[in-house]
Amino acid sequence: MKLIQILKVAVIPVLTVLSMLSTSNKVLADYLTSQGSGGNYRYELWATDDNSHYYLKVWSSQASQNSEAYSTTRAFTSTREALIYFDCKYAGRDLPECSQ
Repeated sequence: MKLIQILKVAVIPVLTVLSMLSTSNKVLADYLTSQGSGGNYRYELWATDDNSHYYLKVWSSQASQNSEAYSTTRAFTSTREALIYFDCKYAGRDLPECSQ
């Protein structure tokens, strides 16, 4: 009987801690950093939970707020790189970076 009580006291806290640690990794998610528009498009700029990569979700400016994204881009390493990409490809801006 004493062995069962010891196991309960030792095993339950360990399982609880392990469960909490595995749950915390699952909760991490991408998050919205900014949004805007240009040309005939609007965008949302998203970051990964560790801020190592960014990507754009792009819609036609006529699309409803609840519609699926027209395009989701590849990952960028900075917000600047992602926004320059949007300006060049979708907003039609004539930036020096667009010719690269």
